[in-house]
Amino acid sequence: MKKSKGMITLLVLLVVIVAAVFGAVVIGTPTGIGADQNIKQGLDLAGGVSITYQAVDENPTEEAMNDTVYKLQKRVETRNSEARVYREGERRINVEIPGVSDANAILEELGKPGALAFVDPNGNTILTGADITSAQARTMDDQTTGARSYVVALEMTPEAAKVFADATSTYLGQIISVVYDGQAISQPRVNTVISDGKCTIEGQKTYEEAETLASQIRIGSLSLELEELHSKVVGAELGEEALSTSIKAAGIGILLIVIFMIAMYLIPGLAASIALILYCALTVLVLWFFDITLTLPGIAGVILSIGMAVDANVIIFARIREEIGAGRSVESAIKAGFQKALSAILDGNITTFIAAIVLGLRGSGPVKGFAYTLGIGIVLSMFTALVITRLLLRSFYAIGLKAPKLYGSQKERKTVNFLSKKAVFFAISLVVIVAGFVGMGIRNGSNGTAMNYSLDFVGGNSSTVTFQEDYSIEEISSQIVPVVEKITGDGNVQTQKIDGTNEVVIKTRSLSLEEREAFNAAMLEQFGVEEGSIISENISSTVSSEMKSDAVWAVVIATLCMLVYIWFRFKDIRFAGSAVIALIHDVLIVLAFYVFTWTSVGNTFIACMLTIVGYSINATIVIFDRIRENMAVVRGQDKETLKEVVNSSVTQTLSRSINTSLTTFIMVFVLWLLGVTSIREFAMPLMAGIICGAYSSVCITGALWYVFKVKFAKKKK
Repeated sequence: MKKSKGMITLLVLLVVIVAAVFGAVVIGTPTGIGADQNIKQGLDLAGGVSITYQAVDENPTEEAMNDTVYKLQKRVETRNSEARVYREGERRINVEIPGVSDANAILEELGKPGALAFVDPNGNTILTGADITSAQARTMDDQTTGARSYVVALEMTPEAAKVFADATSTYLGQIISVVYDGQAISQPRVNTVISDGKCTIEGQKTYEEAETLASQIRIGSLSLELEELHSKVVGAELGEEALSTSIKAAGIGILLIVIFMIAMYLIPGLAASIALILYCALTVLVLWFFDITLTLPGIAGVILSIGMAVDANVIIFARIREEIGAGRSVESAIKAGFQKALSAILDGNITTFIAAIVLGLRGSGPVKGFAYTLGIGIVLSMFTALVITRLLLRSFYAIGLKAPKLYGSQKERKTVNFLSKKAVFFAISLVVIVAGFVGMGIRNGSNGTAMNYSLDFVGGNSSTVTFQEDYSIEEISSQIVPVVEKITGDGNVQTQKIDGTNEVVIKTRSLSLEEREAFNAAMLEQFGVEEGSIISENISSTVSSEMKSDAVWAVVIATLCMLVYIWFRFKDIRFAGSAVIALIHDVLIVLAFYVFTWTSVGNTFIACMLTIVGYSINATIVIFDRIRENMAVVRGQDKETLKEVVNSSVTQTLSRSINTSLTTFIMVFVLWLLGVTSIREFAMPLMAGIICGAYSSVCITGALWYVFKVKFAKKKK
């Protein structure tokens, strides 16, 4: 690249980066110019609408209630992936949708969850709402006339498809009515026999009319008929302080990473820092563009992707230094560095992206939110590392920054014999993992629960208290919550302020009769609450058994997909098997951390474990990529050769393992240092996972592959 071209490229990049940062600031501004277009935030960060439904049936079965909760969760997730649905008492179901303040608009969109049926001309029910698996509004354009029409596309269960095929054959040319709560909401004519369980309802005048009909059909497939009791607008659970400290922590963390990268890698570090700033701006813009709701689990995905963005640059820069140390010119070293780092970066990011896709498709609630932000972060981090950093480096070189000392040089290190301590490393890991399970057993025996499950997992008690004054979220956190925590002896207390009233919803673990009396007395004596202004109900977990099952299956399928991809890319099942075992190792170590520290297990637990999965697999891929490269140039595969390959590979990637772990740890540590209690409980296990990931990538991963390689070779003989 010529000097003039390098200058132009650099200026264009800087203009683009400044524009992206400006756009991100505008969108992220909570007041002023960005007030009407900033990123949506979840219930934990910004509050939303809470709607309470009650089953019309006075004695609904447990199965019907649970099924209705799960299906309603799936319905509201079409509007917002972070919506929550949970039971209150015996017959009530609460729906909480973040990022909105107009309860009437939500109620109008959801409709009244009543009974729905498809009825033949004689008044007999052909199908019920439970037979419909999907109902979506669609726009259709006639290819001949160009006329536009609006329809509702339906999909049915396989069993219902057969019944409907017979019905449409019988009533061809006649009307099959869609009846909702006893009233016909649509009367489509059967124009053809529907044999595949897919059809469209035509005749809607506008898209909004089609969407309303689709919503009514979706909500009508619930197991129970529900009636709306009341709705309210609730404030953020964590408050403005939690969000502002998180933003401040992210800013400080990124600044520290920039300083570290420049100090460690000089000109390449400067290029990476500029690319990282662009990455952060693009992340904000993409979250806004795709209308993704940001919650605490979502922030975990962003943090992980920042670490992976830095990781890609660290891998590249280590390669550039190796090339300069081997005597290459800076220009050829930059080119070779990107080429040699490409496979590790692609394999690591693609593997994690596969997991994000599966989690997004199979997961629900916080799992979806995490998957969305992680997937976006992976794509953007690869773009900024492989494209922007490269253009910046070439531009810096072209304008005259050509001295090798500005890029650093790395001579070949003396190989460290990590495998000589593999038995010790395996023993340490085994002891910690076993201790974690033993600790769970001891806890279960003494407390009746193996882990400190939060309201999100086991439910508890919800008390709506009407105070004499209008407390702010910050005042609730500093004055009311400590009183409740003292009574319950548990730091897992959630609060929601009802906008426009003096009411506060206080959620705790299940309380005994004595604890409820103490709670009521404290509200009366310390806050002047009038008798009769405290309404308490038992609530179910916000993470239902079906959601837990979805999360588990999502992780299992994601792990299998990653295993297949690694097997395909490395052409050796031992690489894939070792990667999965290392992943399980890291998850179990972090699980033990939760047990030892008695950290609350809630929605953020799922996000934390998923973060560890992504972080672990990425670190493993880097080691395996170097092993694969070194294996290609050695002769023979005897034990000593294999030992040398593993030890040299781990040694060569040691700086990457340390530096990437350090930069990611910095981000999470600052978040823990400045964050409120709930954020600290989220950051602590993440820090443990980062340390564990660094340990396993250096001490466990290569050793596992070596053991499998040797053992397989012995069997072959």
